[in-house]
Amino acid sequence: MNECYGKKFILDGAILPRDTFDNKYVYEGDSVYEVIRMAKGSPVFFHDHMERLESSLKMMHKKSLASIETIRKDIIRLARTERRKEINLKIVFNYNNGRNNYLVYFIEPVYPDEEQYRKGVKGILYYAERKDPESKVINHKLRSSIFHKLILEGGYEALLVNQDECITEGSRSNIFFLKDDILVTAPDNRILNGITRKHILAICRETGQEVRFDCVRVKDIGSYDAVFMTGTSPVVLPFCCIGDIFFKAGLPVIENLRHLYMIRAEESIQRFISNTDRQ
Repeated sequence: MNECYGKKFILDGAILPRDTFDNKYVYEGDSVYEVIRMAKGSPVFFHDHMERLESSLKMMHKKSLASIETIRKDIIRLARTERRKEINLKIVFNYNNGRNNYLVYFIEPVYPDEEQYRKGVKGILYYAERKDPESKVINHKLRSSIFHKLILEGGYEALLVNQDECITEGSRSNIFFLKDDILVTAPDNRILNGITRKHILAICRETGQEVRFDCVRVKDIGSYDAVFMTGTSPVVLPFCCIGDIFFKAGLPVIENLRHLYMIRAEESIQRFISNTDRQ
């Protein structure tokens, strides 16, 4: 299956047709990447993603294959090849036995619908730990294994469980538990700190929402009132259940966090557009 979803993609600065895209550019060798949500033809939280990309490169001891300004311009160039209201865009630095490739391309978005936001989605448990949780590096084997289990169990997202029987994060999201109006999420050094999570935590600080940083044990998840994920595509999405344990989905605190996040996301788009107009 071709991972490139758009009609065009960018390879080392050149705009090429989709039918010349080869998944080996991404899945052979080592790949450091970012996935950015596009809205109104502009990236959401562009600078946050660039900061995390630089951090991942530093942790993996990899050389950047494109400057932030080059990436910014390439995103604009690619966005102009087709008009889409909302889609996800992927930036990949691939290192494969001395052959380095820089790619920018659209990927198929999977966004929750309003019913899923209202009623919540099903989560499953998956026993695995990321090798380098703080860097965004493609692990194709782990991703494929999780994907197959989600299909088999009818799940939307997998919650990763470590050797201590503690939940750290989701396979493509961060996880928050809610109990007695207190949010619980894993410590920063145990997870890939998502951009959405970063802004949700900032909103919590601004609004006075109490947050405790701890990994919830599997045996204790039933004692929580609600659980939700944060991520580029789901934004703030509640779980209706994890396995056979059910939770409340439509709690006001979750809805309010999603609402305030969307305001910040819109502000980030306007900043990107304004900076582009001035150049």
